[in-house]
Amino acid sequence: MTDQTALDDQYHYRLIARALREIDAAEEAGEMLSLQVLADRLAMSPAHFQRLFSAWVGVSPKRYQQYLRLDLARDLLAARQPLDAVADRAGLSGTGRLHDLILRWEAMTPGEFARAGADVKIHWGRFDSAFGPLIAMGTSHGLCGMGFCAEMGESEAFDDLARRWPAAHFVHDPAPLQAWVNAALTGKGEARMTLIGAPFQIKVWEALLAIPSGHVTTYSDIAAVIGHPKATRAVGTAVGRNPISYLIPCHRALRKSGGLGGYHWGLGVKRAMLGWEAARADAAE
Repeated sequence: MTDQTALDDQYHYRLIARALREIDAAEEAGEMLSLQVLADRLAMSPAHFQRLFSAWVGVSPKRYQQYLRLDLARDLLAARQPLDAVADRAGLSGTGRLHDLILRWEAMTPGEFARAGADVKIHWGRFDSAFGPLIAMGTSHGLCGMGFCAEMGESEAFDDLARRWPAAHFVHDPAPLQAWVNAALTGKGEARMTLIGAPFQIKVWEALLAIPSGHVTTYSDIAAVIGHPKATRAVGTAVGRNPISYLIPCHRALRKSGGLGGYHWGLGVKRAMLGWEAARADAAE
């Protein structure tokens, strides 16, 4: 990726993030914003904004808002539950493919986990995304943390991730993480991860990796897939403790009732992610 392309992506990320925040706030108030109003708020011409939004989201601003106005979570739950079809899928602990994204990961050894990251050097940096700014962290082996700041703030997001590995050495150095973050956000290229968690948590995160973009599942279905059908509450806790948001798609886990449930980085972020992915999936079909 050239420096100019990276700058363009950051600029577009910020614009789309602002547009999604405007749309989400209007949705909360029961309103739908016209193309003209959205373009005015972003200081762009309607035609330019429409092209940019459609290129990034896959559908027009009006169509995206229609997704949110529908009972999106329940509709997705009724039509797009993949885990029952992938329960026997092999190879999740090695390499997975999500669209054009090649995902490679390894888990910390039990000893490293028990030492809370002691002797581990973790690089971190701030990046832009279509869902607002994010904090990313990673070792030499891959990303170990990614959290969104739009609702909780950058300082709290950093502290939230860092306290998971209290004995690690943190260095502000975003450069080694840039390619992995780009791959995570665009779904293209290779993203590497270092999963730092207890064995039960990692099993839950593996199950989340099996959920395709534009699809959802429930906490109880995840519990069944990993062989602990009565552990729905523990699964919910593990989902909430997922350290690499979006790349490990914890936003695709819903309550059995079809409710959004919680989301560690804010329900507005979760709603935007689900609407974004559903719109892109339908556009692709």
